[in-house]
Amino acid sequence: MHSDSDKTKRVAPPMTWPTRLFVLAVGCGADATCRVDGIISCRLLDLLDPPVPPSAAPREGVATRDVVVDPAIPLRARLFYPCRPTGGEAGGGGGEAGATKPLPVVVFFHGGGFAFLSAASRAYDAACRRIARYAGAAVLSVDYRRSPEHRYPTPYDDGLAALRFLDDPNNHPLAADDGDVPPLDVARRFVAGDSAGANIAHHVARRYALAAHTFANLRLAGLIAIQPFFGGEERTPAELRLVGAPIVSVPRTDWLWRAFLPPGADRTHEAAHAASPAGAAGIDSPAFPPATVVIGGYDPLQDWQRRYCETLRGKGKAVRVLDYPTPSTPSTSSRSSTSRSTSCSGLRTSSPPAAAAAAASTDLSASRCTRTSSCGWG
Repeated sequence: MHSDSDKTKRVAPPMTWPTRLFVLAVGCGADATCRVDGIISCRLLDLLDPPVPPSAAPREGVATRDVVVDPAIPLRARLFYPCRPTGGEAGGGGGEAGATKPLPVVVFFHGGGFAFLSAASRAYDAACRRIARYAGAAVLSVDYRRSPEHRYPTPYDDGLAALRFLDDPNNHPLAADDGDVPPLDVARRFVAGDSAGANIAHHVARRYALAAHTFANLRLAGLIAIQPFFGGEERTPAELRLVGAPIVSVPRTDWLWRAFLPPGADRTHEAAHAASPAGAAGIDSPAFPPATVVIGGYDPLQDWQRRYCETLRGKGKAVRVLDYPTPSTPSTSSRSSTSRSTSCSGLRTSSPPAAAAAAASTDLSASRCTRTSSCGWG
């Protein structure tokens, strides 16, 4: 019995030796920035995660610019926009008519356990660029304030501030002086995020649903949660089985929750426990959008993510679940291709940004599940 348990805990994604060394380096770097007193070494973090500057000149058909969402905080975001319509409804018309058609918008929240990375991190700059290019959509990647300096509910406040920024028509098209940013479609807004960013996307959507009557123009059309960062006090089977998972390990996620939650709170808090009454408040509102949830087979938090899906369904919400390859899947590359083509073709018909985020999510999930990418952890 004991040996079987130990064997179960050693479940890990198959990795080449270069990838193993990369994962080891990222893990050591992450641990080095986290001090036992709950403080993060910002100087070391900046060294390990140099920002990618915005690029007005298109790269791969997508240009970027940094915008000020709220100068009082200050809160900034990075706007990604295709220089030409490139698919989906934004590019369907072609010619001049298609070029001036308003773009749907994906409001994106990066991962990093609420404490690490930024909208300018290389991995998330690339992911958001991919979403914009694939969907012909604008992506507003919110550079929310991070813990431990800014604990709960600061990222949720920043996310809602980003929605209110977009609700104001005076902020469209965000660059009237240049005229190079297409107008934005206020009726087609999506919130999306990876890991801790998916947690933020959920709580921002929930807060929006509770206050939808205060928004004059903005309407949420969908929520895309890529391996959302949820938890609880109990240890789930996946957490026990994958306790030593690279990057997203149980000890590291525990540290991140302690750094983010209010002092004295545990993981039954609404921020971590989406199924709690407070964490689920607003889901049953008609304004809470349908959801697409990506679950990774090597993610220790996958059981919490499945419970999240059950919570949404229990509230009468439409939920699409994309299971990325599991430990029992014989061919990761085969499953990846199939998952992307089937899931995105189904989503593309009604919501191009959701399809794009799903496509980008398979790449992010592939990185976290099979090589644990530089997107970081949490």
